[in-house]
Formats: sequence, structure tokens, C-alpha cells
Amino acid sequence: MDHHIQDEDVFTLKEAIGELSSKMPAIMKTYHSFTEECFKEGELTQKEKQLIALGVSLATQDEYCVHYHVTGCIDHGISPSQIREVSAVSAAVQAGAVMAQGATEVEWTLNLYEEGQMKQ
Repeated sequence: MDHHIQDEDVFTLKEAIGELSSKMPAIMKTYHSFTEECFKEGELTQKEKQLIALGVSLATQDEYCVHYHVTGCIDHGISPSQIREVSAVSAAVQAGAVMAQGATEVEWTLNLYEEGQMKQ
């Protein structure tokens, strides 16, 4: 059965964050201040920052953040087709990362093995 983030899951996450905040108040206060500062309007608009955050959330497969940033994108007037395009770009970047590792790390290691510089 597929599991998709539901509103009650987000509420549970918020409760868990609140509980963690009570156990580590200084760290969580610093974390929240840091993220708030990062998402403030600056050289990039908040809209652009939401698009970036969604792409990173997709690439890292963080379901809570995907849900949160899709909602953030909608709140900033980003269209469903633009949001879907972010999904495609994120998939392309992930595929590129795998291909780069295959072309470098895998091939370098195989070359060492084939040249006899590495034993099984």
C-alpha cells in the first residue's frame, strides 16, 4: 500500500518538531532562525527559493519537505505545470549524478581491478 503524506502526518511532524524543540531548545531555536533567514527575500525571491527547496526535497526524497514545499510553491503563485517541471529537472539532476558516479568512481575502480592493482 502506498503511503502519501496526509495533513495528519504533517500535524504529527509538527508535534514531533515541537517535542524535539522542548528537548533541545537552543539547537532548535538556532535551526529555525537559520531556515527563516535562508527563506527571506534576498538576491533570490521567495518564489525562487521555494522552487529550489522543492527540487532539493525531491532529490533527497524527503516526503515531508516535498509536501511542505509544493504547498509553499502554490502559496507563492507557482503553477502546477511549473511544479511538475521542477520534478522533471530534479529527476534529470539525480540521473546525472548517478551517471557521473558511474563514469568516474565505478570506472576508476574497475580500471584498477582490470589492471591488477586491486584484488577481490
